[in-house]
Amino acid sequence: MPEQQFMEYAHQIETSIKVKLLERNMTQKELSELIGENPVQVNKAVKGDTSPKSQRIREKIGKVLNL
Repeated sequence: MPEQQFMEYAHQIETSIKVKLLERNMTQKELSELIGENPVQVNKAVKGDTSPKSQRIREKIGKVLNL
C-alpha cells in the first residue's frame, strides 16, 4: 500500500475509534483498562502502528466498540 493511502487509512481508523469513544463518553485510558492493555500501547494502536501487537489491540478495540 503506498504511503499516502496507508496514512489515510490510519487516520480513518483513528477517527472512527475516537468518535466511538466520544459517543460512549469514554477516554482512551478507560478503554485500555477495559481491554487490559497498557495505555501507551493502546495509543500506538489507535494512531495506526503496524506491529502485530497493535493489530491485536485494534481487534480488541473493534470488539468492545462494535467497529
